[in-house]
Amino acid sequence: MRPLLAVALILCFACSRTDDGSLVVKRPASVSVKTTEDTLHMPTIGSHTDTVNTPVVGTQKETLIVNKPVIGTKKKAVQVPDVRKP
Repeated sequence: MRPLLAVALILCFACSRTDDGSLVVKRPASVSVKTTEDTLHMPTIGSHTDTVNTPVVGTQKETLIVNKPVIGTKKKAVQVPDVRKP
């Protein structure tokens, strides 16, 4: 159990980020003590505006005594996340 913990801690502390936000991981090149750096490009996350129909509830006069309920839709803009792979 302890060797797994030691390996996990080494892997956690062997990572760093570059100026553009990419992740650099140092991993063993072979059985020796040397390490090799790999650069992982992180995906970019943005958002775009999308239009959806939301329900609208109102009343409509049917007779002089009773107001008839009316259900319709109304367009509304919502923010939707985008994930772009590098």
